[in-house]
Amino acid sequence: MPPPRAAVASRPLFPLRGTRPGYSSAMAPVLSRREAAETAARLKVEGKALVFANGAFDLLHVGHVRYLEAARRQGDFLLVAVNSDASVRELKGEGRPVVPERERAEIVAALRCVDAVVIFPESSPAGLIEETRPAVHAKGTDYTPETVPEREAVERHGGRVAIVGDPKDHATSALVARLKGRG
Repeated sequence: MPPPRAAVASRPLFPLRGTRPGYSSAMAPVLSRREAAETAARLKVEGKALVFANGAFDLLHVGHVRYLEAARRQGDFLLVAVNSDASVRELKGEGRPVVPERERAEIVAALRCVDAVVIFPESSPAGLIEETRPAVHAKGTDYTPETVPEREAVERHGGRVAIVGDPKDHATSALVARLKGRG
């Protein structure tokens, strides 16, 4: 069972769970980029370790859940950066994403291990990592610490890279291909 969600501050700078229309009290907030940076700065002042995870999270599957659960165990607060629709198309090709960015962000925000979500438009999260300066950047097992593209951005601010989750036996691309074969 993951540790309880971290309390960020006594007076939040932004609406938290249960205060945004359409969001339940159990759902993590979907933050703007500015709110994500403010949250990260506040966590640092409080001595809490921010964990940063990222991905497209198109057609959420068990590999995603295991990755995020393992990422959450690396620190006090898990911020998940979700690729925008345009960046997913750029990275994965036409026909992707299957699920629009706001819906993907909301689905990820509903996971108990996630403390906050932010959508980013770039193909790489390096800029957002520079802005949030996480203590830990969690990547899946399809990487090694040496092959993480954002490693330098993380280490430049004193953070570390953690390889987490189970072996890469699950992929949205394979799921999409299987579904198309049944069409």
